[in-house]
Amino acid sequence: MQEDFLHYLWKFKKFDTQNLKTTNNEAVLINSIGSHNQHSGPDFFNGQITIDNQLWAGNIEIHIKSSDWFVHNHEVDPNYDNVILHVVWEHDTEVFRKNNTLIPTIQLRDYVSVRALNNYYKLFNKNQTWINCENTIPKVDSFKVNNWLERLFFERLERKSKDIEVLLKTSNNNFEAVLFKLLAKNFGLKVNSDAFLSLANSIDFSIVRKQQNNLQSLEALFFGQANMLDKDVQEAYYINLQKDYAFLKQKFGLDNKSVIPFQFFRLRPPNFPTIRLSQLANLYHVHQNLFSKVIALDTLTDIYKLFSVSTSTFWEDHYTFDKVSKTSKKKITKSFINLLLINTIIPLKFCYAKQQGKAIDDTIIKLIEQLKPEKNSIVDKFKVLKVKSESALQSQALIQLKNNYCDKNMCLKCVIGNSILTQN
Repeated sequence: MQEDFLHYLWKFKKFDTQNLKTTNNEAVLINSIGSHNQHSGPDFFNGQITIDNQLWAGNIEIHIKSSDWFVHNHEVDPNYDNVILHVVWEHDTEVFRKNNTLIPTIQLRDYVSVRALNNYYKLFNKNQTWINCENTIPKVDSFKVNNWLERLFFERLERKSKDIEVLLKTSNNNFEAVLFKLLAKNFGLKVNSDAFLSLANSIDFSIVRKQQNNLQSLEALFFGQANMLDKDVQEAYYINLQKDYAFLKQKFGLDNKSVIPFQFFRLRPPNFPTIRLSQLANLYHVHQNLFSKVIALDTLTDIYKLFSVSTSTFWEDHYTFDKVSKTSKKKITKSFINLLLINTIIPLKFCYAKQQGKAIDDTIIKLIEQLKPEKNSIVDKFKVLKVKSESALQSQALIQLKNNYCDKNMCLKCVIGNSILTQN
């Protein structure tokens, strides 16, 4: 038995409220359960309870056993002086106020149905499962699940928005600079995300602005900061990059010692950091004021067009500086732009709109629902459990569900968990 379950029972009145009595056989009427306190102090503030026709207003404390009052030292804590009701699963001792008056107690287990208890024990059984409800989630109404997934998607957006707000504080509230950092991180994908972000953090965005008109200069800036220009490569392009970077380093006092080393191992050649850095440089070369363009566009077609850029010419027959490869145009693909939409563009649009006091939920839903769901182990496992993702909105929501609810046993705060607890 968890105390959280008792909180859930009390908060949503999931017990027989018609025949309530205290352990001393006094009739109890719940006028108000109070407001749930998530911090220190009594569990519910400002409740209103009628006990034997006497109305009481004050706080309510919940424990597994009555004796937990003393285990937690509430008898010496003034924050608990105004407790009007003690709600417990098992009443094993009387509890008194400082003036020696008895605190009325309800033994909740006398009023909870066997069905609710069985559902609870099934949900929180000790068997090793991927998620607590994996045997019952297929039976949950799909309408409830889909509505919950939409809420979880926006909950995930809120979390990403807070991360963006942290970046804004360290970037003098410059959204253009933050977009550059977010794009850099996502151009690195999972393997090189930290390395790309460390590179972006090592360059003041004003320097990027000043080099935007010259693609080679911008590439020299990125490759130099990535510690990729310190080899002896006899290529005219490479030598020119070295010269340009030496000039930029001297002019702007650049330092790349904090930049994390880039990885090539186990990456497909199109995802090599050399290719992604050239594409990122070309994106900023082609588009001035990229942030304002990203914010203005709200159709998938226009966003695909905006981000449809290639590498510089050298990389059409190279994946690394020192080896020639088969010639191919290395344009940013739609699938890669979809990742940028999910992880950068949509969260940034959401954060910016929130700061502007605008509601763009419908626009965001329209965009994200056009994207195919991501392919990862979480989405695949939910599919096995008959919870399918029809779009990136749902795949993002399932990631939020697994990481922030299932893995933390937060079933009592989950719509799916609540639905299972009330199943017949």
